[in-house]
Amino acid sequence: MKKVIGFLRIIRPINCVMMGFAVIVGAIISTKGRIPGGGIVNLMLGFITAFTLTGASMAINDYYDREIDAINEPSRPIPSGLISPMESIAIFTALTIIGLLSAMLINNLCLLLALASIIVSTLYSTSGKRTGLPGNIMVSACVSMPFIYGGTCVRGLVEPGTLIFAAMAFLINTGREIIKGIADIEGDKVGGIKTLAISYGPKRAAEAALALIITAVAISPLPVTLNLTNMWFIPLLLIANTGFIISAISVAKNTTRENSKKAKKAILACMLISLIAFLVGTIK
Repeated sequence: MKKVIGFLRIIRPINCVMMGFAVIVGAIISTKGRIPGGGIVNLMLGFITAFTLTGASMAINDYYDREIDAINEPSRPIPSGLISPMESIAIFTALTIIGLLSAMLINNLCLLLALASIIVSTLYSTSGKRTGLPGNIMVSACVSMPFIYGGTCVRGLVEPGTLIFAAMAFLINTGREIIKGIADIEGDKVGGIKTLAISYGPKRAAEAALALIITAVAISPLPVTLNLTNMWFIPLLLIANTGFIISAISVAKNTTRENSKKAKKAILACMLISLIAFLVGTIK
């Protein structure tokens, strides 16, 4: 039972489900809510791809971060002993194979995008994380990819409308990654990770995160303006945007580890709310 708990914790199922739902949103946007019958199977395969590759990226990240996590997050599966380092590699390998096979069954473009995503996420874990902001950008590129991927699942092409949603996800997640860097300063210093918080100080890092989140909030009305969503998109989006701004301002005012950890969790919750807003708003 402990191994099952360790498996679930290391893949972060909530994150996996969110990425799967982002694929569904991307598909709905690209087809204006009229997914063809044959596209349902591809969409299911797309959800599996996003779910498994997200889980794989979490497992490989924990493998390479095991020494840093022993300082920053000792309760995580590997430092706590729930999962061994080699078991995390096995989980990464199995989930990657499932994800890529699912993508291959859809079309060649999906396979290419899925392969690119897992390569980027693996490079982030092995070396990109230590670069700071470039590493944050690598993570956010993978987080924003499912919106684009959804269109390729059902239409075999990249739908321009999905790029707006991908851009919002990219900006919000980059801000969150910077805030995570503020929370993890102690361990990141030991690991030689050049986050913005370490290179320029927590205050400037928090200001950069706030600027990115404000930019994302500023462009969030575009889907309604461009008639990509219905009016049901607005109420939930307002709730999410309020949470994003309050969390980012909170860190800008108080850069302590405890407050930064609280803010990054709040932003993740707001990302889930915004994802629901995208889903509700694009069903016509």
